[in-house]
Amino acid sequence: MKTKILQFGNNTGILVTEEMLTKLGGGKRPLVTVTINGHTYRSAVGKMKDLYLISLSAENRKNAGVKGGEELELTILLDTEKREVEIPVDLKARLDQNYALNSAFEKLAPSKKKSIAMAIADAKTEDTRMRRIEKVIQELQK
Repeated sequence: MKTKILQFGNNTGILVTEEMLTKLGGGKRPLVTVTINGHTYRSAVGKMKDLYLISLSAENRKNAGVKGGEELELTILLDTEKREVEIPVDLKARLDQNYALNSAFEKLAPSKKKSIAMAIADAKTEDTRMRRIEKVIQELQK
């Protein structure tokens, strides 16, 4: 498919036309896999104002060798695989102690779960790791 990368300040998104959505199937906001220049990542179609877009992070732009404003050829496929996120053991232990917290965590979008898991896993010290876990617990209790 041929489309364009739109730039909004520091953020970019891949423009998804109505025709592209119809070909994909899966509704107006389907989960998708995107392949650009041999780089594949998982995402979802979202809506901003009157546009359907797929988020294109700085990391994915770098890995695909593209930038905002470019027209490009890419492959977008409906993503039907289950999205699993590996939860750090110490966070999982805390969540397993409280049904309500675990339930709240399970209701989060896969992308949110992934960002939480990465923030905890990337902590350089045990103190930072524990602070981040506590912050997640506090947010889930709201």
